[in-house]
Amino acid sequence: MTRGLEITPQLAEQHLDALTDIVARAAAVTLATSFSSVAHRIKTDLTPVTAADEASEALIVAGLAQLLPGVPVIAEEEAAARRLPSSIEPSFVIVDPLDGTREFLAGRDEFTVNVAIVTNGVPIAGLIAAPARGLLWRGIVGGNAERMHLRIGSGQAKAYGRMPIHTRPAPGRLTVATSRSHLDENTEDFLARLPLAKRYLCGSSVKFCYLAQGEADIYPRLSPTREWDVAAGCAILAAAGGTVIRPQGGPLAFGRLAEKFLVPGFIAVGDPSITASLPSANV
Repeated sequence: MTRGLEITPQLAEQHLDALTDIVARAAAVTLATSFSSVAHRIKTDLTPVTAADEASEALIVAGLAQLLPGVPVIAEEEAAARRLPSSIEPSFVIVDPLDGTREFLAGRDEFTVNVAIVTNGVPIAGLIAAPARGLLWRGIVGGNAERMHLRIGSGQAKAYGRMPIHTRPAPGRLTVATSRSHLDENTEDFLARLPLAKRYLCGSSVKFCYLAQGEADIYPRLSPTREWDVAAGCAILAAAGGTVIRPQGGPLAFGRLAEKFLVPGFIAVGDPSITASLPSANV
């Protein structure tokens, strides 16, 4: 089988501004229709999908086809419809066009647009936009991570308040970010054995961004999710100095086509030095 284009971090960085423009346009699309009136339905996996998800995904997929022709794209709604490329090696782009659809439908501002580049099983570049907050985070592994404010409908050229972001050394008592919709018993048991000072309860991949910008220290999720939910956050967090591991230790593997891109669970930390002292996790 012919192997496709390998996207290195250096090549990803060359395309980062163009990717930012694509994500910014998709962010504007998600705001085009009020959450209270947007059409939605329940998929076979019992999760909601809206017209905003589908419009955002169509824009991103079309933009990626022009920017990175020939590079496979795994997009959430395409995957749900079983429209998948036959090969995703060595590099592919993975897309969640609207992460946190439940938060979107509830009128909360936490939902995000996620795009990541994965090479040889590792997310090497990630972008997360929070449309309702007018924010975008992005990072290249081995390079830098940053946050910027977006003007709705405009790309990175008109962004403002741009600043580099970094994780922080873990304090004695940790600030944890946890899911509002998917907080399970195993995760609660894990948290009960940590020295906690504060908890952020929210939806979507924005939790990775709290760690990346030094506002939180740990984000455990010990229930299943999908690669498109976490790939961009993993890349941004790594670029900012953090890491994401499997509950049993070791790095997450991405591009698991045979497993339908299932991630059984993970633990994200801002300070990698604490991973050795974390309590055991049940998954």
